[in-house]
Amino acid sequence: MITKSIAVKKLDELIGTDLLKKAEEFNITTFINGKQNKGWKGMVLEKLLDMDTNNAQSPDGEDFELKSTAYYRVKGLWVPKETMAITMINEASLIKNSFYNSHCYEKLKSMIFCAVTWYGQHIQKSELLKISSFDFIENTNLINEIEADYELIRSICIKSGFTALSGKQGKWIQPRTKGAGHGSTSRAFYAKKGLIKEIIKFGKDE
Repeated sequence: MITKSIAVKKLDELIGTDLLKKAEEFNITTFINGKQNKGWKGMVLEKLLDMDTNNAQSPDGEDFELKSTAYYRVKGLWVPKETMAITMINEASLIKNSFYNSHCYEKLKSMIFCAVTWYGQHIQKSELLKISSFDFIENTNLINEIEADYELIRSICIKSGFTALSGKQGKWIQPRTKGAGHGSTSRAFYAKKGLIKEIIKFGKDE
């Protein structure tokens, strides 16, 4: 396995790479029955790092996990297309653990965030745009606010129960239902688009 620092260096050297072309080279399916295979970009990135594809909850590398997120241009600026799942929420673990002892924090600090272009559902191009990491954040206020989000969500779970958790809670991270169907009772932590923008920052000239 490779370390996080080596992976970041290698990925920086791959900025501009068309992941769709690489998917063809690696025989990775991008569409299944007319629907996009959501994990194909992550699989391509893992292959580019000579890693085995891995859908397990444990980190992809020795001390990191890859997360790709789609970016598109709005008024000339690259912005994230959607929120990003961080990790599933275990009720007992949430109640027991404060933020810095939580699986949510462990996941966030282990992630390498990979911004990838999105030009539309069937456009034949998808480049690697930029690489960043949670530990690159210099704004301590932001981290404190993420902690506050987590502790708010935790207190709601303790006081009102697991099913009281909803996407309306949290400024930077939120608990949302995750799973098949609208009646799903499982929950996951998601990074809101504002947090993704803070982690992967783009200037006006990029």
